[in-house]
Amino acid sequence: MAILAINQPFSSLGLSVRTKLLVLGSSPEWTDRIRSLQLEHVSPAGQIRREISRLPAGFGRTEADTIALMRRWFFARKPDAGFLLTDFPATLLSSKIFDEWLESRHEALDLVVAGPGSPESVAMHYASQGLLTEAIL
Repeated sequence: MAILAINQPFSSLGLSVRTKLLVLGSSPEWTDRIRSLQLEHVSPAGQIRREISRLPAGFGRTEADTIALMRRWFFARKPDAGFLLTDFPATLLSSKIFDEWLESRHEALDLVVAGPGSPESVAMHYASQGLLTEAIL
């Protein structure tokens, strides 16, 4: 069994700049390491901060607002560009909507990482697709 360097915990997964990675739940021990990957890091909170001057007060508080914001990001990005997506989808409904977006662009997730605090329904959804792995650490 090979031992990975502490700064390369995902090197055995063969991740590249085109990797589409979804992170469920959060854990400070591994979240920072995942964010260090050379991928565009996207989260609803980050999108709201980026758009703060254009959004009405209180935007992003409902699931519909979050889905609308993430839809805007998803369809504005270059096709086949990799990403690291955290905090979305957070519900089974948003997972299914996200799957439809991927399908409409003929794309697919490469990996879903589940950690502590992962929404169980979302984790089970991606486990049924064979994409889910446990947090690596």
